[in-house]
Formats: sequence, C-alpha cells, structure tokens
Amino acid sequence: MKAYVAGPLFDEGERWWIETVERLVAAAGFETFLPHRDNPPKDEFNVRQIFENDKRGIDECDVVVANLNGITTDDGTAWELGYAYATGKYLIGMHTDWRVRFPDEVVNLMIECSLNQMVRSLDELQLALAEFSRRS
Repeated sequence: MKAYVAGPLFDEGERWWIETVERLVAAAGFETFLPHRDNPPKDEFNVRQIFENDKRGIDECDVVVANLNGITTDDGTAWELGYAYATGKYLIGMHTDWRVRFPDEVVNLMIECSLNQMVRSLDELQLALAEFSRRS
C-alpha cells in the first residue's frame, strides 16, 4: 500500500516533523511519497513538474496522512487534502497542536469534515494506520 505524507515544509522544524511522521508510516508497512524528498529542488523552471509529481503521488496512493498543525492549515496541504478527498482517498489528519481556532472544531470545518480520521499523536497515527491496513 502507498501513503502520501502531506504537510508544510518551510523550516527545519516542519521538515523534521514530517520526516518523523514519514518514518512511522513507512515502518507501518507503507511505501511513502514525501513531496520534498520525491521531487527535485524547486526552481523557476520546474514548478509545473513538481505539481504534476505531487498530483500523481496522490493519484497513486491509498491513504493520505496530513500534518494539520498550526493556527491554520498550510494552503498546499489543504489543496492536497481537497484533491485527495475528491478522488476518494482515505484521509488521516494529524493535529498535535494544542491551539484551537474554534471551540467546537480542531481545524477548519471543510478540512475536518473531509477526514476519515483525526489523530492527535504519533501513537494514535500508528493505530490508525494499522486499522486502515486491516480494513484494506
């Protein structure tokens, strides 16, 4: 099975976290697509290529695992989730951030209602992946 691992990648902390998540997903038996690892370094000439590679990564995956931490979800991650939802992928959102925007929502309602599952820790992610693997 294949997993697309989505999330912001704009600083060392975000890259460290998404790489930690990716290692857990891979250890759970999934072949992973990680955008910053599986694309060439971005420059002015390859933006379309990166877009197409990322879109193909979603098309070919069975599950998307998305880092939703932060006051607002990263806009690229939101697009990836929306596209994956529209194509019928299983979506696991991961939100370990204790900050909330709204008293009755963890993240934006459009994202939250698109998810098949929301997890709040690496341990919960591991359990969610095992459950998904059993059902698939």
